[in-house]
Amino acid sequence: MDRLTAAADMSSRTLYKHIGGKTGLVTAVLTARDERFMQKINVNSIDELFNALAEWVRDEGARGCLFLRAYGETGGNTPEIAEVVLGHKAAFRNRLDEIVRSEVGLDHINVSALVDQILILIEGATSVSVYQGEGAISAARDAAAVLIAQARS
Repeated sequence: MDRLTAAADMSSRTLYKHIGGKTGLVTAVLTARDERFMQKINVNSIDELFNALAEWVRDEGARGCLFLRAYGETGGNTPEIAEVVLGHKAAFRNRLDEIVRSEVGLDHINVSALVDQILILIEGATSVSVYQGEGAISAARDAAAVLIAQARS
């Protein structure tokens, strides 16, 4: 809080007045991050998605998923935070579903399973990039390419 109030050039009392406490602050940060991330992944292919993820890690830093960290920190027991986190994850999965369907065809019978597999690759790469850097994203991209190629055949 000390670093935040110094960066905002306001007292903690003023900051809390505007955001309503720590839960309000976390919710506001997550909501803003969701908007930036969803804009970043407004792409048309899996390859572009992994490019966007690599760029995100370069720009934002490799510290793992802020949404999962916030959810884990609160144990999912803070409804306002849980709502933002689960909403973000659902929106992300929906966006990924759209991208995968455009890659393999709308009528592909296993598209839901494929989306889940690629989602796990992305989430894993985001976590592993904390200690391996951007190479984790490249490895996940390569694995996703194999999955997409198998689905097309």
